[in-house]
Amino acid sequence: MNRLVVDGRDVAALRVADSGLARLRGLLGTAAEAGPPFARALLLTPGNSVHGWGMRYDLDVAQLDAEFVVVRAVRLRRGGLVGPRRGVRHVLEAPHGAFETWGLVAGSHVSVR
Repeated sequence: MNRLVVDGRDVAALRVADSGLARLRGLLGTAAEAGPPFARALLLTPGNSVHGWGMRYDLDVAQLDAEFVVVRAVRLRRGGLVGPRRGVRHVLEAPHGAFETWGLVAGSHVSVR
């Protein structure tokens, strides 16, 4: 299992969705949290937009540039949409509240370990 690192801090288990089917499925069908609070995240790569249609809970969504720097971090409500943005190459998803706990904000650097 991969690990998500935010500004040099290991914060969560990370699943990488790097196929069309994996990106399409995303976090659909998952429970809001399993294990310790905010212990997991999903990286959609490549990707630049996501939707919350069919989701059971709200998400934190970060749009990342090619160097994995957070361009924008927002709350995605169930049924909502985070549209494409220029320069975005990857999208990070986690249960809502995770980004605040992890200290992830616009300008943060994300890496996969």
